[in-house]
Amino acid sequence: MEVLPSRVLMNGNSQAVRIPAEFRLGTDRVQISRTPEGDLLIHPCPSQRGQALLQALSGLDADFLEALEQQQADKLPVQEREAL
Repeated sequence: MEVLPSRVLMNGNSQAVRIPAEFRLGTDRVQISRTPEGDLLIHPCPSQRGQALLQALSGLDADFLEALEQQQADKLPVQEREAL
């Protein structure tokens, strides 16, 4: 197991830990828990990027979704244009 030293910083009443580049996280949210031995565990949370879209789509009824899918399936006629 790789162990690297780091610094604990104070920002007002909050603490921050500088994370070395080798341990860089791919998210902006984490869950922190403490083991019975007192060790801290940091668990990256999955990104929430699609949550707003999923919530908006959850309010649509089945008829609307079926009509939308049918519209996407229907091919538009080819437009005729003058040659250049």
